[in-house]
Amino acid sequence: MKTVRLTAAQALVRFLAAQHVERDGVTQRFFGRVAGIFGHGNVAGIGQALQETPALPFVPVRNEQAAVHMAVGWARMRNRLGAWACTSSVGPGATNMVTGAALATINRLPVLLLPGDVFARRHVAPLLQQLEVEGCPEATVNDCFRPVSRFWDRIQRPEQLLAALPEALAVLTSPARCGAVTLALPQDVQAEAFDVPAPFLEERCWHVPRPRPDRDAVGRVAALLRASRRPLIIAGGGVIYSEAGEALAAFAEARGVPVAVTQAGKAALPSGHELCVGGVGVTGTRAANHLARDADLVLGVGTRFSDFTTASATLFQDPGVRFASLNVAEADTGRLGAVAVTGDAREALDALAAATAGYQVPEAWGLRVGALRRAWADEARTIVSPRGGALPSQPEVLAALNGLLGPRDVVVNAAGSAPGDLHKLWEVGDPFSYQVEYGYSCMGYELPASLGMKLAAPDREVVALVGDGTWLMMNGDLATAVQEGAKIVVVLLDNHGYASIGGLSAGLGSGGFGTEARTRGAGGALDGPVLPVDYAANAASLGAEALRVRSVDELRAAWPRVRASRRTTVLVMETDREARSGGCDAWWDVPVAEVSRLPAVQAARQDYEARRVLQRRFHGEVKE
Repeated sequence: MKTVRLTAAQALVRFLAAQHVERDGVTQRFFGRVAGIFGHGNVAGIGQALQETPALPFVPVRNEQAAVHMAVGWARMRNRLGAWACTSSVGPGATNMVTGAALATINRLPVLLLPGDVFARRHVAPLLQQLEVEGCPEATVNDCFRPVSRFWDRIQRPEQLLAALPEALAVLTSPARCGAVTLALPQDVQAEAFDVPAPFLEERCWHVPRPRPDRDAVGRVAALLRASRRPLIIAGGGVIYSEAGEALAAFAEARGVPVAVTQAGKAALPSGHELCVGGVGVTGTRAANHLARDADLVLGVGTRFSDFTTASATLFQDPGVRFASLNVAEADTGRLGAVAVTGDAREALDALAAATAGYQVPEAWGLRVGALRRAWADEARTIVSPRGGALPSQPEVLAALNGLLGPRDVVVNAAGSAPGDLHKLWEVGDPFSYQVEYGYSCMGYELPASLGMKLAAPDREVVALVGDGTWLMMNGDLATAVQEGAKIVVVLLDNHGYASIGGLSAGLGSGGFGTEARTRGAGGALDGPVLPVDYAANAASLGAEALRVRSVDELRAAWPRVRASRRTTVLVMETDREARSGGCDAWWDVPVAEVSRLPAVQAARQDYEARRVLQRRFHGEVKE
C-alpha cells in the first residue's frame, strides 16, 4: 500500500480537510475552520501542519473558550452538518476550553477539541504548565475533558490516529451522539513522523442518517393520542436539527393539537401560527403553561424535558397525564416515564401522522387554545408597552429590536434575564433566526458564537444581545470579528450588574445581595455608585464602531446606520434593572435556606415548601 511520510499533526489536519457529510442527497465539507491559540504545546505540531494546509483556514482568537463558542455557533447555523476544530496549548489554554466543551455536549452540537498535552516520553517532566498527579503519571489537565466529551482519547503514538479519527468522526456526524470530541495530543507526538496509508488521507463522505422509528412504538403513542382529549405537543431543538418544521405544522394542523416550544425549539413553528402557543415552562407564556397544566397527554418532539421546560416537574398537573417522546437519542426518550419512540423527528412525525389519520382534538380544547393565545397576545402587548420611566424596560427594547430585524436576521443570546424575555416575547419565522443557548446558559457565549454564525451564514445579519455582565466576562473576541472582516452587531443592554440573578435572589429573600455592579461604599458593602465603565469606548478600543442610544426612539433612528455599516458595531443602551416581564405561572426549584434570621428568607422558604409538593417525585407518579 502506498504511504505518505507525515507528522502526526500533518496527518490529522490533512484528514480533517478531506472529510465531507451528506444528508438527503446534499453533500458538503464538514470541517470549516480551525480556531485557537498557539503555545508551546501545539505551535510546532498543529500550528505547523495548518500552515501547510490552506484548505483548512486558521482563526486566531483571544480566548480558547471563545474559540469553542465560535465553533458551536458555526455548527448551529450549519444545522449540525458542519463543525470546527479548536486547538490549544498544554495547560491553561486547554482548560479554558472545558466550559465550551460542556456547552457543546449539553446542546448536542459537534466540535472537535485538540488540546496540547505533556510529553508522551515522560523524561521531559515536569513540563511547563504540567499538573502532576501523585500516583498517576499519565493524568493531565486534559482528563478534565472526559466528562464533558462524547468521545475522548489521548494519542500516545502517531499510529493511533488511524483508529481514533474515524471513531471521532462517527460521533461528530451522529444525530444521536454528537457533542464535544476531544483528542489530547502530546506535543512530542504531534511532531513525530510516521508512514500514513495514502487511502486514509483520501476524501471521505459520512452519511448522516434519518433513523426510522419502530412501528410498534409508534403504534403505542398513536393509541395514547387517539384516547386523548387534551393533547399538547412540546417541540424542542430536534425539530430544527431534523428540518421537521413542515412535518410538525402539518401534523398539528390536521389534528388541531397545540404546539408549545422550548428555547431550542423556539422556531420550530412560526410565532404567528394559529396552533403555536409559545414558550413553555419557567420562561414560557401563560397560554402554553395553562395548556400544559391541563393536558392529559404531553407529546415531546426532539426535547429532553429539562427542568426549565417542566417547571421543575410541577407544570403538568392533570392527575392522569401521560407522556410520549419522539427523539433521535434513545437516552432522551424515556424521561418523565414517557412512551418512547426513537428516531429522526421528521420520520417519526410522518409515521405517527399515518397512524393517527382522522383524529381530531375535541372542539372545547380547540376553543381553549384560541382563547389562551388571544389572551396572551393582549398580555404581551402590555408587557412591551412603554412604562413612562426614565429608562426603558428590557421587554420594550426587545420588542423594538424585533421590529427592526428582517425575517432572516439572527438574534443570539445565552444567559441572564434576556432568554426569558426572548422565549416569551420574540416573534420568529425563519427556523435559524432564533439562536438562544439555554442548555448551559453560558455567559460570554453570545459574542464569539455570533461570529461563528456570521462566518457560517455571511448573507445574514447576526445580532448578539448581551448584558453588561456578559460583556465584561468575554469581549476580547470582538477584535477577532474585526480581524476576520465579518460584521456582527452587538446590542449591549446595561442594567448595572447581574439583574437576572438579582431578581432570583430577591425572590428567595436575599434582596439581590452581591449582584449589582457598584463600588464598595464607606461602610465596606458594595453599595456605592455604579461602576463607571464606558462600554462604548471599550468597544471602540477593540476596533468596532460604537454607538450610544438612550431611548427606544434613538434605537430606531440609529438602526439604518447600523444596517448600512460594513463594520462590526456595538450599540450600548441603559435599561431599567427593576422593570421585569414577570412570571407566567411556572416555578423553578431553587432551594431556599431552611434556617435564617432574615424574615424575607423565612417567608420564601414557606412558599418553597408549598410549591415543592406539586412536584412529581418519580416517573409515572399519579398526582391526587
